Amino acid sequence: MLTSWRRRRAKKNHRNSGDLTIPNHFLCPISLHLMEDPVTLSTGTTYDRRSIETWIEAGNATCPVTNQVLRDLEPIPNHAIRKIIQDWCRSHGVHRIPTPRIPITSFEVSEIFARIFDANDEDRCRELVSKIKESAKESDRNIRCFVSNGAGRVLSAAFGAFSRKGCAEETVAVLAEILSAMMMLTPVLDEETSRNLSSPPSLQKIVWFLRFGSLSGRRNAVLALKSIVSFDEETVGEVVKMGGALEALVKLIKEPICPATTKASLVAMYHLVKQIEYSPSMRLAEMGLVQLLLEMVVEAERSVCEKALGVLDGMCSNEEVRERARENALMIPVVVKKVLRVSDMATEFSVSIMLKLVRSEEESAAVEALGAGAFQKLLLVLQIGSDEVTKEKVTELLKVLNRYRNRVECVDSLDFKHLRRPF
Repeated sequence: MLTSWRRRRAKKNHRNSGDLTIPNHFLCPISLHLMEDPVTLSTGTTYDRRSIETWIEAGNATCPVTNQVLRDLEPIPNHAIRKIIQDWCRSHGVHRIPTPRIPITSFEVSEIFARIFDANDEDRCRELVSKIKESAKESDRNIRCFVSNGAGRVLSAAFGAFSRKGCAEETVAVLAEILSAMMMLTPVLDEETSRNLSSPPSLQKIVWFLRFGSLSGRRNAVLALKSIVSFDEETVGEVVKMGGALEALVKLIKEPICPATTKASLVAMYHLVKQIEYSPSMRLAEMGLVQLLLEMVVEAERSVCEKALGVLDGMCSNEEVRERARENALMIPVVVKKVLRVSDMATEFSVSIMLKLVRSEEESAAVEALGAGAFQKLLLVLQIGSDEVTKEKVTELLKVLNRYRNRVECVDSLDFKHLRRPF
């Protein structure tokens, strides 16, 4: 019964015209589709590469057909059956199956990495890194092979080595190629790679690309910087001290390249401003970042809105920034509006910002928040439920606002006990 069902399904999926039937040994035992890249396991069974790699990557170490334990998890290309399938397709008028590129092996990756370690010449290193990028473009499997063999560690070490050679044209070119390869293989760098890039020479070159690089160079630089400051708090102080780093991050907000660079810039700035000792909050405020973030929050999508509110929350830890924020006509209305409108995280940041603005007995900020409907929304936050930290902040904020309720006529006319939805 099962065999006949498989045959019917195979005929349905792979019939080109009329009653054309594909030979069973041309079908992958897993997908029951015509094999485009047949490979053979150590058990002698042939599968389509995509299907068997998915099976192995799921943690299986046995042959799906024979259930035997695999002695080697590396499938071997079956060129003979592939050529037979291609000839059959050609003779029966079926769509042509192109000859697949053979995926790169761990041995080949190790050889390339060893040559990069030994390469002292910029042109030679650039050639090897370009080879990595070309191979990575061929398939996701190649990318996984590079990453699993330590691409981040190797490329970050090479970046550090060439960063010490100055800013000659050839050096800048190879550094840009290495940075591009790292972001292609792992857009989110691991901790080891991030720490390698946090060395002073490497960090200076990343900031240089952030300021003077091409669009792709600036994109790669900000993605790398985001990971570096996320893992290494000591690097925050170095970045703040580097001339032009903050201005370059703000420029990516003013003149965005793509959504990825905008989000990366916001994450990097969030880690910078939350460090009290090195916080550049006031410098960022002087660059007009508060207004930029508020305008962004108004209509930004969820992820960007959360990150922008997080940066505002960090900046409002500074008293001088709070004074500037209170003077901004958008500040209170926008923050109040985002409570219960975007996400739990956005609500937490909004509550924290409001608390910082009204906690210092600032009557005008409290009255403005009440007029914008903050009291009603905060009561709803308590009704709906949230984490303990947010509840404590909401409770404290309600106590502060309650002292000024009689100043806002519209608030006194409402019965808050019966509220069931946000305004």
